[in-house]
Amino acid sequence: MAVYIQYVSEFFWHHEMYFRIVVSAVLGFLIGWDRTSKNKPAGLKTYTYVSVACTLITIVSIESAELFSQPDSGKVMDPMRLAAQIVSGLGFLGAGVILKDGLRVKGLTSAAMIFYVGGIGIGIGAGFYGIVIFATFVTFIITKIGNFFEEREITRVSLRLFRKKRKAEEEQKEFGT
Repeated sequence: MAVYIQYVSEFFWHHEMYFRIVVSAVLGFLIGWDRTSKNKPAGLKTYTYVSVACTLITIVSIESAELFSQPDSGKVMDPMRLAAQIVSGLGFLGAGVILKDGLRVKGLTSAAMIFYVGGIGIGIGAGFYGIVIFATFVTFIITKIGNFFEEREITRVSLRLFRKKRKAEEEQKEFGT
C-alpha cells in the first residue's frame, strides 16, 4: 500500500499540470450540468470549455514566465498577464448571454457563472486547488439554499410577516395597549 501511495504521489508531482486540467474540467462540467438541468443558455460544454481554457491559459502564462524570464538580464515576465486578459474575454462571453426582453433582463446569472467558472480555471491553473474546490462547494450549497428560498417565495413571506408585526405594533401604540 505504501508503495502504491508513493507511486501516485510521484506521478502527481510529475504530472501536476495535467491534473490541473482534469480538476478544472470536472468542476466546470459539474457547474454546467447544474445549468443544463435548468435549461439555461450556457450549459455543460460551455462551462467545461471556459474552465479548461482559463486553466490552460493560466498554466501557459505561469510556465512561460518561468521558462522565458532571464532575471540576470533584467528580462522578467509577469506570470499573471495572460490571466488578466482572460477577465476581458470572460466579460465578452458574459455579455453574449445577457438578453433584454422588454423590461426583463435574462441571462445575468449565466453571465456571472461564466465569469465564476473563469475564476475557477484561473485558480486551478495557478495551483490553488483547496480554495477553488472550497469556493465551488460553498457556492453550490449557497445557491441551492437560494433556489429553495426562491421556489417558496420566502422573501415575500418574511416581508409580509414583518409588515404584520409592524402594523400590530402601530395599532397597539394607537390604542394605548
